[in-house]
Amino acid sequence: MIKPKTQFICQSCGSIYTRWIGKCEQCNQWNTLVEDNNVKPSGVLSKSKGKRVNFQKLNEVNYEYSRIKTNLNELDRVIGGGFVPGSVTLIGGDPGIGKSTLLLQLVGYLSNQNQKCIYVSGEESLSQIKMRADRLDIKNHDIEFASVTNASDISMTINSEKQRCILVIDSIQTMYLPQLDSSPGTVSQVRASAHELILAAKKTNTILILIGHLTKDGAIAGPKVLEHMVDTVLYFEGDNNFQYRILRSFKNRFGTNNEIGVFEMCNNGLKEIINPSALFLSDRQKNIPGTAIFAGLEGTRPILVEIQALVVHSKLGSPRRIIVGWDISRLSMLCAVLEARCKIHLSNMDIFLNVAGGIRLFEPAADLAVAAAIISSVKNIPISFNSVFFGEIGLSGEIRKVSQPELRIKEASKLGFDIINLPTKQKVIINEDMSYNNLTVMSELVDLISKDNKN
Repeated sequence: MIKPKTQFICQSCGSIYTRWIGKCEQCNQWNTLVEDNNVKPSGVLSKSKGKRVNFQKLNEVNYEYSRIKTNLNELDRVIGGGFVPGSVTLIGGDPGIGKSTLLLQLVGYLSNQNQKCIYVSGEESLSQIKMRADRLDIKNHDIEFASVTNASDISMTINSEKQRCILVIDSIQTMYLPQLDSSPGTVSQVRASAHELILAAKKTNTILILIGHLTKDGAIAGPKVLEHMVDTVLYFEGDNNFQYRILRSFKNRFGTNNEIGVFEMCNNGLKEIINPSALFLSDRQKNIPGTAIFAGLEGTRPILVEIQALVVHSKLGSPRRIIVGWDISRLSMLCAVLEARCKIHLSNMDIFLNVAGGIRLFEPAADLAVAAAIISSVKNIPISFNSVFFGEIGLSGEIRKVSQPELRIKEASKLGFDIINLPTKQKVIINEDMSYNNLTVMSELVDLISKDNKN
């Protein structure tokens, strides 16, 4: 009899090894390899034969594409206008960030629209869910709850439902299939349980929403293939020091990637923020060197945030670069450009950079605003209070154009900003009453900030 093959799977990144080693060579995590015996011996082929696939022409395919809107406009914006029947959504976030609260509010709103909602929790008892529902003032008696972890039982229950429903699984890491010997939370169990639930959702046109845990590196725990299996991947971001929460889409087959929705955590749940730009700029002060306003774009939403920089002489042999909300490698590139092209010496300076409000920026268009904040701090010159910046900076010191400048300028005009600093190649005039500074190279930005000091 052929001996079963054994393999070891990393619980952090999903890499497979034929023997146990202390450190995973792919993600550099220690003691994350777990033995998995659910593998057929090599050389043993299945005796069952496949069957012929029946193909169908596209013009013969019927589909239902009527989105189900929720009462949460910020969530609808992120997922593209509402949930698509048969879609699978994965929501990840840090512990305590508000994932369960958001989805409990969601099923409450959808149930009020006569949608059949099922909330399955593998982490909390029904009494704990009831306690949270009372705090959120959810009193709809049509929502069905269960505290189970067997993915096969859930799949069979969904297949037996005669009415399309919204199914929430909290969380996918607690689900398991009894056919597998590994414990819940392992790579094989997460992958197999998700596959079982997704097949049932696609077959019955059920809207499936999965909650996923995050690793310490910020990625969703379990195999990376889990993100490929679902239709939409959302991350719930936020800082415990702020009451604001940001829901961001990283993958969306039915909408725009990198779209954001902004919420505020209150005592009675999550509250939508209709105008995030006004919120992030509410505590802004005048005549402070080292601050600049960036007109950004998250998906299709323009948003204005304050960039704060503090540059001081360093007493250390290796100056510090402390950043909150931006990429440290991009800051290093900007510092090199400022030294080489503008003769601003930063090699002996500590640089502290912060994106106010707890939001994280990924756009290269923030380069110009970050550079303006650094120059303002170095020269101790406040930037004009009504100025906004956007533009990408190249290694030769040129300022490159960015996408959709019209949306950025309209958002700035709406909030009372009348001085727009943008790349030369984007000569966009939305409002003739506004002043436009078209910048070509970084030296022009230095001259512009120095000119503000003279005025």
